[in-house]
Amino acid sequence: MKSGSTSPRRRHRPALIVLVVMAALACLLLAWWQWGRYESASGTAQNLGYALQWPAFAVAVIWAYRRFVVLENTPDDERAASADRKGVTEIPAGILPDRPTTPSASSLSTTSSAREDSALADYNSYLADLNDRPSTTDHNSEDRRP
Repeated sequence: MKSGSTSPRRRHRPALIVLVVMAALACLLLAWWQWGRYESASGTAQNLGYALQWPAFAVAVIWAYRRFVVLENTPDDERAASADRKGVTEIPAGILPDRPTTPSASSLSTTSSAREDSALADYNSYLADLNDRPSTTDHNSEDRRP
């Protein structure tokens, strides 16, 4: 490879490769263990399900690593290719409704009309009068009979 080459340089990450191999092997070992549990006298269908599920996890780990390597090497090319496969990704203007606007805190200040203020004052005085009246029923627990 020449120093002026524009092709992407492959980056090998030994620690990541070891991690992927160890994770895949662990999944396969867990599948083997679950299969052994399924074949034992105390094995259940749940063990069979896990025995079939663990290899799928191993495949998923390897697929995720491969996808990571592809996206790391050619992120712009991959985005362009996926955009071409999927079609238009931008929503044209005017299709979605406008977002509702919320009033700012300064517009919610005490700029209410005099009529609203007098109605609120009348209501508050009415509540105060109700509170000051003596109650017609006594709510003491002493007067209650079982």
